[in-house]
Amino acid sequence: MSISHAPPNSPEPDISGISKSQASATEASSPAPPALQPVVPASTRRTRIPRWLRRTTGPLLLLALWQLLSATGVLAADVLASPGRIAGVGWDLIADGSLPSAMGTSLRRVAFGLLFGTVTGTGLALLSGLFRIGEDLVDAPVQMLRTVPFVGLIPLFIIWFGIGETPKIAIITLGVTFPLYLNVYAGIRGVDSQLIEAGESLGLSRWGLVRHVVLPGALPGALTGLRYSLGISWLALVFAEQVNADAGIGFLMVQARDFLRTDVIVVCLIVYAFLGLLADFIVRSLERLLLQWRPTFTGR
Repeated sequence: MSISHAPPNSPEPDISGISKSQASATEASSPAPPALQPVVPASTRRTRIPRWLRRTTGPLLLLALWQLLSATGVLAADVLASPGRIAGVGWDLIADGSLPSAMGTSLRRVAFGLLFGTVTGTGLALLSGLFRIGEDLVDAPVQMLRTVPFVGLIPLFIIWFGIGETPKIAIITLGVTFPLYLNVYAGIRGVDSQLIEAGESLGLSRWGLVRHVVLPGALPGALTGLRYSLGISWLALVFAEQVNADAGIGFLMVQARDFLRTDVIVVCLIVYAFLGLLADFIVRSLERLLLQWRPTFTGR
Protein backbone atom coordinates (compact mmCIF):
# COMPACT_ATOMS: atom_id res chain seq x y z
CA MET A 1 0.00 0.00 0.00
CA SER A 2 1.58 3.20 -1.17
CA ILE A 3 1.12 6.60 0.46
CA SER A 4 0.89 9.57 -1.88
CA HIS A 5 2.57 12.80 -0.88
CA ALA A 6 1.35 16.27 -1.83
CA PRO A 7 3.60 18.29 -4.08
CA PRO A 8 5.91 20.54 -2.11
CA ASN A 9 4.59 23.73 -3.75
CA SER A 10 0.86 23.01 -3.29
CA PRO A 11 -1.01 25.38 -0.95
CA GLU A 12 -1.86 24.03 2.48
CA PRO A 13 -5.52 24.21 3.46
CA ASP A 14 -6.28 26.05 6.68
CA ILE A 15 -8.87 25.14 9.30
CA SER A 16 -11.78 26.51 7.28
CA GLY A 17 -10.76 24.70 4.15
CA ILE A 18 -9.65 27.84 2.28
CA SER A 19 -6.10 28.05 1.09
CA LYS A 20 -3.84 30.89 2.09
CA SER A 21 -3.57 32.13 -1.47
CA GLN A 22 -7.34 32.21 -1.79
CA ALA A 23 -7.63 34.14 1.50
CA SER A 24 -5.03 36.66 0.29
CA ALA A 25 -6.90 37.15 -2.98
CA THR A 26 -10.16 37.62 -1.10
CA GLU A 27 -8.63 40.27 1.17
CA ALA A 28 -7.15 42.09 -1.81
CA SER A 29 -10.46 42.17 -3.66
CA SER A 30 -12.60 43.28 -0.64
CA PRO A 31 -13.25 47.04 -0.43
CA ALA A 32 -11.49 49.09 2.25
CA PRO A 33 -13.60 50.06 5.28
CA PRO A 34 -14.96 53.61 5.16
CA ALA A 35 -13.05 56.23 7.08
CA LEU A 36 -14.70 57.34 10.31
CA GLN A 37 -15.90 60.91 10.36
CA PRO A 38 -15.99 62.77 13.68
CA VAL A 39 -19.45 63.76 14.84
CA VAL A 40 -19.62 67.55 15.19
CA PRO A 41 -22.48 69.00 17.26
CA ALA A 42 -24.87 71.23 15.37
CA SER A 43 -24.07 74.13 17.69
CA THR A 44 -20.43 74.09 16.56
CA ARG A 45 -21.22 73.78 12.87
CA ARG A 46 -23.01 77.12 12.83
CA THR A 47 -21.15 80.29 12.06
CA ARG A 48 -19.88 81.56 15.37
CA ILE A 49 -20.49 85.25 16.05
CA PRO A 50 -18.28 86.75 18.77
CA ARG A 51 -20.19 86.80 22.02
CA TRP A 52 -19.26 90.38 22.85
CA LEU A 53 -20.87 91.41 19.57
CA ARG A 54 -24.06 89.53 20.36
CA ARG A 55 -24.25 91.02 23.85
CA THR A 56 -23.86 94.57 22.56
CA THR A 57 -26.38 94.20 19.75
CA GLY A 58 -29.43 94.70 21.97
CA PRO A 59 -28.22 97.90 23.69
CA LEU A 60 -27.05 99.34 20.37
CA LEU A 61 -30.41 98.67 18.73
CA LEU A 62 -32.19 100.27 21.69
CA LEU A 63 -29.88 103.28 21.45
CA ALA A 64 -30.53 103.61 17.72
CA LEU A 65 -34.30 103.45 18.30
CA TRP A 66 -34.01 106.09 21.00
CA GLN A 67 -32.05 108.40 18.69
CA LEU A 68 -34.56 107.85 15.89
CA LEU A 69 -37.53 108.71 18.10
CA SER A 70 -35.77 111.84 19.37
CA ALA A 71 -34.77 112.96 15.87
CA THR A 72 -38.31 112.53 14.51
CA GLY A 73 -39.85 114.45 17.41
CA VAL A 74 -41.74 111.52 18.89
CA LEU A 75 -39.78 112.01 22.12
CA ALA A 76 -39.76 115.64 23.17
CA ALA A 77 -36.54 117.03 24.61
CA ASP A 78 -38.22 118.12 27.84
CA VAL A 79 -39.57 114.59 28.34
CA LEU A 80 -36.46 112.60 27.43
CA ALA A 81 -33.35 114.11 25.90
CA SER A 82 -31.66 112.52 22.91
CA PRO A 83 -28.60 110.28 23.32
CA GLY A 84 -26.39 112.93 21.79
CA ARG A 85 -27.60 115.53 24.29
CA ILE A 86 -27.11 113.13 27.19
CA ALA A 87 -23.59 112.29 26.02
CA GLY A 88 -22.76 116.00 25.92
CA VAL A 89 -24.17 116.61 29.40
CA GLY A 90 -22.27 113.61 30.75
CA TRP A 91 -19.03 114.94 29.30
CA ASP A 92 -19.67 118.34 30.89
CA LEU A 93 -20.28 116.72 34.29
CA ILE A 94 -17.05 114.78 33.95
CA ALA A 95 -15.10 117.85 32.83
CA ASP A 96 -16.15 120.00 35.79
CA GLY A 97 -15.46 117.15 38.24
CA SER A 98 -18.96 116.89 39.68
CA LEU A 99 -19.70 113.42 38.32
CA PRO A 100 -16.39 111.77 39.40
CA SER A 101 -16.79 113.29 42.87
CA ALA A 102 -20.37 112.04 43.13
CA MET A 103 -19.36 108.57 41.94
CA GLY A 104 -16.59 108.40 44.54
CA THR A 105 -19.00 109.30 47.35
CA SER A 106 -21.61 106.79 46.21
CA LEU A 107 -19.05 104.02 45.75
CA ARG A 108 -17.74 104.60 49.24
CA ARG A 109 -21.24 104.30 50.70
CA VAL A 110 -21.96 101.12 48.76
CA ALA A 111 -18.60 99.60 49.74
CA PHE A 112 -19.17 100.16 53.46
CA GLY A 113 -22.78 99.00 53.30
CA LEU A 114 -21.84 95.92 51.29
CA LEU A 115 -19.02 95.07 53.69
CA PHE A 116 -21.18 95.36 56.81
CA GLY A 117 -24.10 93.58 55.15
CA THR A 118 -21.92 90.73 53.90
CA VAL A 119 -20.38 90.17 57.31
CA THR A 120 -23.75 90.34 59.06
CA GLY A 121 -25.70 88.21 56.59
CA THR A 122 -22.99 85.56 56.22
CA GLY A 123 -22.40 85.36 59.96
CA LEU A 124 -26.09 84.92 60.75
CA ALA A 125 -26.45 82.33 57.97
CA LEU A 126 -23.50 80.31 59.27
CA LEU A 127 -24.88 80.43 62.80
CA SER A 128 -28.35 79.44 61.69
CA GLY A 129 -27.31 76.91 59.05
CA LEU A 130 -24.64 75.00 60.96
CA PHE A 131 -26.31 74.80 64.36
CA ARG A 132 -29.88 73.89 65.20
CA ILE A 133 -29.87 76.07 68.29
CA GLY A 134 -28.65 78.92 66.11
CA GLU A 135 -31.55 78.34 63.73
CA ASP A 136 -34.00 78.39 66.63
CA LEU A 137 -32.61 81.68 67.92
CA VAL A 138 -31.78 83.52 64.69
CA ASP A 139 -33.98 82.40 61.82
CA ALA A 140 -37.37 83.54 63.12
CA PRO A 141 -36.28 87.14 63.94
CA VAL A 142 -34.46 87.45 60.60
CA GLN A 143 -37.52 86.23 58.70
CA MET A 144 -39.68 88.77 60.54
CA LEU A 145 -37.32 91.66 59.80
CA ARG A 146 -36.97 90.54 56.19
CA THR A 147 -40.64 91.23 55.50
CA VAL A 148 -40.31 94.84 56.70
CA PRO A 149 -39.54 97.18 53.77
CA PHE A 150 -36.13 98.66 54.49
CA VAL A 151 -37.20 101.89 52.79
CA GLY A 152 -39.84 102.33 55.47
CA LEU A 153 -37.11 102.35 58.11
CA ILE A 154 -35.49 105.51 56.74
CA PRO A 155 -37.34 107.90 59.14
CA LEU A 156 -36.44 105.67 62.08
CA PHE A 157 -32.78 105.56 61.03
CA ILE A 158 -32.72 109.35 60.75
CA ILE A 159 -34.05 109.61 64.31
CA TRP A 160 -31.54 107.09 65.58
CA PHE A 161 -28.43 108.07 63.63
CA GLY A 162 -29.05 111.64 62.50
CA ILE A 163 -28.69 112.89 58.93
CA GLY A 164 -25.04 112.08 58.28
CA GLU A 165 -23.48 109.09 56.55
CA THR A 166 -24.53 106.54 59.16
CA PRO A 167 -28.23 106.19 58.17
CA LYS A 168 -27.31 105.90 54.50
CA ILE A 169 -24.83 103.11 55.16
CA ALA A 170 -27.31 101.45 57.53
CA ILE A 171 -29.98 101.37 54.82
CA ILE A 172 -27.58 99.74 52.36
CA THR A 173 -26.41 97.27 55.01
CA LEU A 174 -29.98 96.25 55.75
CA GLY A 175 -30.75 95.79 52.07
CA VAL A 176 -27.68 93.59 51.56
CA THR A 177 -28.05 91.43 54.67
CA PHE A 178 -31.26 89.54 53.98
CA PRO A 179 -30.65 88.28 50.40
CA LEU A 180 -27.21 87.08 51.42
CA TYR A 181 -28.57 85.40 54.54
CA LEU A 182 -31.25 83.51 52.63
CA ASN A 183 -28.92 82.24 49.90
CA VAL A 184 -26.07 81.22 52.23
CA TYR A 185 -28.52 79.51 54.59
CA ALA A 186 -30.16 77.66 51.70
CA GLY A 187 -26.74 76.68 50.34
CA ILE A 188 -25.66 75.21 53.67
CA ARG A 189 -28.88 73.27 54.19
CA GLY A 190 -28.83 72.12 50.56
CA VAL A 191 -25.57 70.14 50.96
CA ASP A 192 -26.17 66.44 50.29
CA SER A 193 -26.33 64.49 53.55
CA GLN A 194 -24.50 61.58 51.88
CA LEU A 195 -21.48 63.82 51.45
CA ILE A 196 -21.59 64.52 55.20
CA GLU A 197 -21.74 60.79 55.93
CA ALA A 198 -18.86 60.14 53.54
CA GLY A 199 -16.77 62.81 55.25
CA GLU A 200 -17.52 61.35 58.68
CA SER A 201 -16.58 57.86 57.48
CA LEU A 202 -13.24 59.28 56.31
CA GLY A 203 -12.58 60.61 59.80
CA LEU A 204 -13.16 64.32 59.22
CA SER A 205 -13.77 66.37 62.33
CA ARG A 206 -16.65 68.80 62.65
CA TRP A 207 -14.48 71.68 61.49
CA GLY A 208 -13.12 69.49 58.68
CA LEU A 209 -16.65 68.76 57.49
CA VAL A 210 -17.48 72.46 57.52
CA ARG A 211 -14.30 73.42 55.72
CA HIS A 212 -14.10 70.67 53.09
CA VAL A 213 -17.75 69.72 52.54
CA VAL A 214 -20.29 72.27 53.77
CA LEU A 215 -18.65 75.54 52.76
CA PRO A 216 -17.68 74.41 49.22
CA GLY A 217 -21.20 73.08 48.76
CA ALA A 218 -22.73 76.36 49.93
CA LEU A 219 -20.40 78.54 47.83
CA PRO A 220 -22.60 78.62 44.68
CA GLY A 221 -25.57 79.83 46.70
CA ALA A 222 -23.42 82.40 48.49
CA LEU A 223 -22.18 83.88 45.21
CA THR A 224 -25.73 84.00 43.87
CA GLY A 225 -26.77 85.85 47.01
CA LEU A 226 -23.86 88.24 46.57
CA ARG A 227 -24.98 89.08 43.03
CA TYR A 228 -28.50 89.71 44.23
CA SER A 229 -27.24 91.77 47.18
CA LEU A 230 -25.21 93.98 44.86
CA GLY A 231 -28.35 94.85 42.93
CA ILE A 232 -30.21 95.60 46.16
CA SER A 233 -27.31 97.76 47.36
CA TRP A 234 -27.62 100.12 44.37
CA LEU A 235 -31.38 100.27 44.87
CA ALA A 236 -30.90 101.09 48.55
CA LEU A 237 -28.33 103.73 47.61
CA VAL A 238 -30.88 105.52 45.43
CA PHE A 239 -33.27 105.82 48.37
CA ALA A 240 -30.51 106.64 50.85
CA GLU A 241 -29.15 109.51 48.77
CA GLN A 242 -32.57 111.08 48.42
CA VAL A 243 -32.62 111.91 52.13
CA ASN A 244 -30.60 114.94 53.27
CA ALA A 245 -27.65 114.16 51.01
CA ASP A 246 -25.17 116.86 50.03
CA ALA A 247 -23.01 114.66 47.76
CA GLY A 248 -23.34 111.57 45.63
CA ILE A 249 -25.13 110.54 42.46
CA GLY A 250 -28.50 110.75 44.22
CA PHE A 251 -27.75 114.32 45.22
CA LEU A 252 -27.14 115.19 41.55
CA MET A 253 -30.49 113.62 40.70
CA VAL A 254 -32.29 115.65 43.37
CA GLN A 255 -30.77 118.86 42.04
CA ALA A 256 -31.67 117.92 38.48
CA ARG A 257 -35.24 117.18 39.54
CA ASP A 258 -35.56 120.61 41.12
CA PHE A 259 -34.40 122.26 37.88
CA LEU A 260 -36.32 119.86 35.58
CA ARG A 261 -33.07 118.61 34.02
CA THR A 262 -34.12 115.24 32.63
CA ASP A 263 -30.81 114.91 30.80
CA VAL A 264 -28.84 115.00 34.07
CA ILE A 265 -31.26 112.52 35.63
CA VAL A 266 -30.74 110.11 32.74
CA VAL A 267 -26.95 110.50 33.02
CA CYS A 268 -27.15 109.57 36.70
CA LEU A 269 -29.35 106.56 35.93
CA ILE A 270 -26.90 105.39 33.27
CA VAL A 271 -24.06 105.70 35.78
CA TYR A 272 -26.04 103.61 38.28
CA ALA A 273 -26.65 100.99 35.60
CA PHE A 274 -23.01 100.75 34.51
CA LEU A 275 -21.74 100.57 38.08
CA GLY A 276 -24.19 97.77 38.80
CA LEU A 277 -23.16 95.97 35.60
CA LEU A 278 -19.50 96.29 36.56
CA ALA A 279 -20.16 94.88 40.04
CA ASP A 280 -22.11 91.96 38.55
CA PHE A 281 -19.25 91.28 36.11
CA ILE A 282 -16.79 91.09 39.00
CA VAL A 283 -18.95 88.58 40.89
CA ARG A 284 -19.46 86.45 37.77
CA SER A 285 -15.71 86.41 37.26
CA LEU A 286 -15.33 85.21 40.85
CA GLU A 287 -17.86 82.46 40.13
CA ARG A 288 -15.86 81.22 37.14
CA LEU A 289 -12.68 81.30 39.23
CA LEU A 290 -13.98 79.72 42.43
CA LEU A 291 -16.39 77.21 40.91
CA GLN A 292 -14.09 75.56 38.38
CA TRP A 293 -14.63 72.26 40.18
CA ARG A 294 -18.36 72.32 39.36
CA PRO A 295 -19.01 71.93 35.60
CA THR A 296 -22.44 73.25 34.69
CA PHE A 297 -24.50 73.79 31.57
CA THR A 298 -23.57 77.09 29.95
CA GLY A 299 -26.11 77.19 27.12
CA ARG A 300 -25.76 76.47 23.41
